[in-house]
Amino acid sequence: MNRVDNVLVRLEKVKRTGPKRWTACCPAHDDREPSLVIRETDEELVLLKCFAGCEAHAVLAAAGLQFQDLYPEPTAHYRKPERRPFPAADILRCIAFEALVVAASGAALLAGQPFTAVDRERLMLAVSRIQAALTAGGLNRE
Repeated sequence: MNRVDNVLVRLEKVKRTGPKRWTACCPAHDDREPSLVIRETDEELVLLKCFAGCEAHAVLAAAGLQFQDLYPEPTAHYRKPERRPFPAADILRCIAFEALVVAASGAALLAGQPFTAVDRERLMLAVSRIQAALTAGGLNRE
């Protein structure tokens, strides 16, 4: 079993989104809709990003993995880090669902429906996931 397959078999709701790219539910939190993006580089490095904000070590621990499970065997030469490891299409897919949550919240408020603490919490989660996506895309400069 190769490195990326070893990661994917430990996740739920895995969906291929393109060549060497997948989404899945994050094992580090109660994830009903996939918020975890997985990518395999040409060098066979496995990259993970949870748009809910889970740290990589938490995702790995919840999946029963360690950082060395993501990396190919070391080589003697230096590799330049990737500038934007996640394609814009993957980031937009993750934002799309959260934008629906924001829109539904706004429509409910405009219709005069009561806005519960659970609704407020989910809206804030959507906003934080959108901000995380912008950061991952290099668009959220602080």
